[in-house]
Amino acid sequence: MTHTSRRAFLQNASLLLAGAFATYSFGFKSRKPLLAFSTLGCPDWTFPRITDFASKHGYQGLEVRGILRETDLTRSPIFSTSESRKTTVKRMQDKELHFVGLGSSAMLHHAAPAERKKNLDEGKRFIDLAQEIDCPYVRVFPNNFPKDQEKEATIGLITQGMMELAGHANGSSVTVLMETHGDLVRADDLLTIMDAAPHKHAGLVWDIANMWTITRQSPSDVYNKLKKYIRHTHIKDARIVAGKPEYTLLGQGEVPVFEAIRALVKGNYAGYYSFEWEKLWHPEIAEPETALAHFPGAIHQYLKQL
Repeated sequence: MTHTSRRAFLQNASLLLAGAFATYSFGFKSRKPLLAFSTLGCPDWTFPRITDFASKHGYQGLEVRGILRETDLTRSPIFSTSESRKTTVKRMQDKELHFVGLGSSAMLHHAAPAERKKNLDEGKRFIDLAQEIDCPYVRVFPNNFPKDQEKEATIGLITQGMMELAGHANGSSVTVLMETHGDLVRADDLLTIMDAAPHKHAGLVWDIANMWTITRQSPSDVYNKLKKYIRHTHIKDARIVAGKPEYTLLGQGEVPVFEAIRALVKGNYAGYYSFEWEKLWHPEIAEPETALAHFPGAIHQYLKQL
């Protein structure tokens, strides 16, 4: 029997380790991100114009928050009938694009029965639509924690709403995602809700800027706490002016968005990086022709450095 010397063993081990790191580094740098944008950024574009633009500029997906300012997608002409839905799906296929999320306006923090039912019913309609058009995610959200309601009670209502909507999605390929939004932007609060809603059809949309502009919490720390629930992301940048965010093109603001992207890549995040340019809510920001065209180049340029 031949015994390998300790020196030879260490040399071989070093070579194997170096090879492993080289392979990891190559995969890390060469991994191509999946890019999408929210139609919030182009509120006055027709659906054909949206899909033409996405295909031309290197996007693989679309997150639909509204079409021609109609945010109840179940009423939009491109989704309102069985025939129109088939035509819409066919156009996406022809352009080699995927629906990656439907942005509902369903808010889960309401306690009043009628308001609560209205919001949950909208979430359920969106889940049914998403299933029909082969879209994996439906976004819901809380907004402000009501002043006349204990925070713990609001968190309980949000948790119950997530479980009810996730239950509605049972048997489908749709997952309900709660966006980090409004007053619900602190990692510990989000973790409390998600840990209490352990459903396979429930997850999170991580909106990095929504969180950081309020909490200033390191995106790396946020990711480490929430990563098991993150299914989708909203990417945007902003400067803080007089205590409020003013949205900028990616890389031109103060949000540590690239720290977040690095954490996602290192954590083997396999979902979409969805650019959320809030043109519908902030008409003063740059036109979609500029902002939506800038995003793919900016994120690819950063990823080359990893």
